[in-house]
Amino acid sequence: MGPLVEPVTSAERLPPQADVVIVGGGIIGTSAAFSLAQRGVNVALCEKGHIAGEQSSRNWGWCRRMGRDPRELPLSVVALRLWNEMHQLVGEDVGFRPAGILYTCDDDAAVGRRETWLKLAGDYALDTRMVAGAELERLLPGSTRKFRAALYTPSDGRAEPQKAAPAIARAAARRGATILTQCAVRGIETAAGRVSAVVTEKGRIACGSVVIAGGIWSRLLCQAQGLRLPQLAVRASVMRTAPVEGGPETAAWTPHFAFRKRLDGGYTVADGSANRYDIVPASFRYLADFFPVLKLEWKHLELRFGGRFFEEWGFSRRRSPGEISAFEKVRVMDPAPVAHQLEHARRALEQTFPVFKGVAIAQQWAGLIDALPDTVPVISPVDKLPGLFLATGFSGHGFGIGPGVGHLVADLVTGTKPVVDPSPFRYARLIDGTRPNPYTGV
Repeated sequence: MGPLVEPVTSAERLPPQADVVIVGGGIIGTSAAFSLAQRGVNVALCEKGHIAGEQSSRNWGWCRRMGRDPRELPLSVVALRLWNEMHQLVGEDVGFRPAGILYTCDDDAAVGRRETWLKLAGDYALDTRMVAGAELERLLPGSTRKFRAALYTPSDGRAEPQKAAPAIARAAARRGATILTQCAVRGIETAAGRVSAVVTEKGRIACGSVVIAGGIWSRLLCQAQGLRLPQLAVRASVMRTAPVEGGPETAAWTPHFAFRKRLDGGYTVADGSANRYDIVPASFRYLADFFPVLKLEWKHLELRFGGRFFEEWGFSRRRSPGEISAFEKVRVMDPAPVAHQLEHARRALEQTFPVFKGVAIAQQWAGLIDALPDTVPVISPVDKLPGLFLATGFSGHGFGIGPGVGHLVADLVTGTKPVVDPSPFRYARLIDGTRPNPYTGV
């Protein structure tokens, strides 16, 4: 079972009309709803389960600029600014603390990769720097390992995934947005060649624009519209500990484990590198798209064939808007955590930081990351269908850049000058023969 997420009260009635309908109540959808509502746009958000029920509450909680793909850096700067203002913006504490993040280096090769990123980041590096020696030991008190060095960003931070998207959704509702939970979107209607409405399990909402921000479910909704979206799902496992006295304040990544402190005094912990990929029918359809990134990440992925193949086979069947959809059959995707990956991370953490020895593991869970072939999201209008916008494929980066994405989505939908250049995130790159270019710097 996933972590306990703060509740959000659903609107009692389905609105007959909205300017914009957002599909998906994770960090991306709620941030977009909030940004649109701030601008006075009549927006409705439809979530098939509960707000932040899937990956938006199951991630590490890191809010970082450091180590980003250079294409994401401008947007991550916007996001960090918004995270720093979030308490004031939404009127609630979402747990954001600029406690810093470290990427440790065991050898000169790792140091070289981090230094290369610093050069690529240029002015976007801001306060990021390499640290070593006594300064690194101070940032990682109690460590039994002497790391060669680390890339360090003091202004990067952490927030609480179980609090953030719900707080943003509640703030959006206070500004006039309609937040609908247990309300799956079954399909999108068109008229005169553009979006005209969404059909939900509770009825129809007329609208001029639709934003698909459904995480791993976005591909199915696009498929129903005849749109090709080469998106697959990667299973990432996480655990949280009971409170720990004397642990590090700064979040850190190593090849074997990663951690960050929580508001409750415990720690969120994961394997630093390993994830599992469950083979599904779409794996074969998009094999050529993902081949470049598979070559890069092969040693970090566990491939498995099992029940998810047949589950997704059933999801892919075309249904009429009057039928119960796959989105209703699975209100919250709740995959089992990969136990041996978490045990590996726990052992490595205890060996490096003895303060964690014997600390109880309070909970373990897994989530599915929506991944694209070049590991860069699509945040874009769809030229083929005016009024349709996509915000998906965040490849494990969505929580940290979520507030910035919401701002950019609102810009695109309203025709405002974009807060950053949106061209790296265009949908067309996924269907026009552009060769996927996954970032290899870190």
